[in-house]
Amino acid sequence: MSGAQEPALKTLIVAITGASGAIIGVRLIEVLHDLGSVETHLLVSKWGRQTLEHETDWTLARVRALATHYHPPGEMSAEIASGSYRTDGMVIAPCSMRTAAAVAAGYGDTMIHRAADVVLKERRPLVLVPREAPLSAIHLENLLKLARLGVAIVPPVPAFYNHPRTLADVVDHIVARVLDQLGISAELARRWGGIMRRPPRRAKRDA
Repeated sequence: MSGAQEPALKTLIVAITGASGAIIGVRLIEVLHDLGSVETHLLVSKWGRQTLEHETDWTLARVRALATHYHPPGEMSAEIASGSYRTDGMVIAPCSMRTAAAVAAGYGDTMIHRAADVVLKERRPLVLVPREAPLSAIHLENLLKLARLGVAIVPPVPAFYNHPRTLADVVDHIVARVLDQLGISAELARRWGGIMRRPPRRAKRDA
């Protein structure tokens, strides 16, 4: 019997840590929920929850309701703690410098750190959205080490070529760029099309 097969469901881990920018992780899990083709495992650190409720109108309960699965930070027996449980990658958004350091050192004292360690050792995609400014030499060394291991480092840098009008536009652009790293298409923001709004001015010649 012939016929097109349904695309395989992707399984992603999404972690929200205590760095500023919790709305990025919230929007990410919201978009994945709306796509309907991605099974999600949500992890929120202790300070991730604090920051979430300080910076946004969201509660942990509301975010949990968008995820397929939720694992408390200390639940080290979760299926995603083992490499034998297959996933298609992990995103940490936002990623605190403490979390980046723990992942770079292979120090898995929380479920977020352990899940990232598993993704690394199994050579699956890992995307970090590091949020800190300015970055110290220690931060940069940790991020460079991770980049050399194949981790995608996607700082939450706004784009202005698409003329964002609201903070939500900026967040959507960042989330779209994160999903690009995982091969997931979500047309949340206008992409660069190679056409400038105004042609560049010609330099005046000396008289």
